[in-house]
Amino acid sequence: MIERQQIKPRMSRIVKHNGTIYLCGQVCADATQGITEQTQTMLDKVEELLLEAGSDKQHMLSATIYLKDMQDFQAMNAVWDAWVPEGYAPARACVTADMAREALLVEISVIAAQK
Repeated sequence: MIERQQIKPRMSRIVKHNGTIYLCGQVCADATQGITEQTQTMLDKVEELLLEAGSDKQHMLSATIYLKDMQDFQAMNAVWDAWVPEGYAPARACVTADMAREALLVEISVIAAQK
């Protein structure tokens, strides 16, 4: 059975299937901020969605991070490293990508297991 939560016209923010949770791409709360703040608020949104879906950071399986500029890699990683619990790092990829809006610096897509 497939369960969708927070359904929008183009996407569902959360999709659950066979004990796996898929989150749509998440961006920051305020695109006028720098990479550190954008990364932190983006990850805060991921954490809220995981909790709503019945999971948490310790159950992340995979994360794909999209950066507008790879020069932000170190600053983004500093926030990421502080956010991910030690010993629970998911499989991860980080790539450079064009963003949907010019001011966005980072986006993430997450797959997690249900608790």
